Amino acid sequence: MRPMHQLVLDAVKETRGQQLTRRDALRGSAKFAAGGAIAASVALSPAMSRLIAAQEEFEDDVDVLNYALTLEHLEATFYEMTDDFELGEDPFGNSINEFIGRIGEHEDAHVETLTAVISDLGGEPVEAAEYDFGVTDAESFIATAAVFENLGVSAYDGAGQFLTDPGLLTAAGTIVAVEARHAAYLNLLIGELPFPDSFETPFTPEEVLEAATPFFVTDGGTPEG
Repeated sequence: MRPMHQLVLDAVKETRGQQLTRRDALRGSAKFAAGGAIAASVALSPAMSRLIAAQEEFEDDVDVLNYALTLEHLEATFYEMTDDFELGEDPFGNSINEFIGRIGEHEDAHVETLTAVISDLGGEPVEAAEYDFGVTDAESFIATAAVFENLGVSAYDGAGQFLTDPGLLTAAGTIVAVEARHAAYLNLLIGELPFPDSFETPFTPEEVLEAATPFFVTDGGTPEG
């Protein structure tokens, strides 16, 4: 069986290549209906519930920001494992541990900022969940990091349209630009071409949920999937 990070990465790549009409068809397909039934039948963390609720509708800017915070928690928690692996040097002779450590610091900053903004707006910031990353070595760590950064770019691009405050939209743009640079670096490390297409492919909340779910642990103590 292929490692979980590779299965998810393949799914992300496949979705990136789909045309808009194909994505629209998938939204109403039995595949998503079945996924929703499974999700509803188990006790999920508040973070996963946030992702599932986003499939219906964002009620306000706080809801959108909490959606982003859910993914930032996922990334920030993941990068806490950076020092657990010897990641070697990148093609330019730089320490991968050092550079990915900086990515982790960026994600921590994103968590802190989103948490503060949500609180300032009178909302309740969603907390980090329990995760099962399925990482066993340096290769799977870097591959999973690439999954998260590419997913983050598409998630922000897809959710930006729901923000009503122009200032928040600008702030989100400053985050997604950094996530895109992270993704380009990690794509290079896993042997993928880091050079982008003319336009990025935004993900719907349904698509983000499908890609992120395997890394969340339910209240029952098992990964959701």
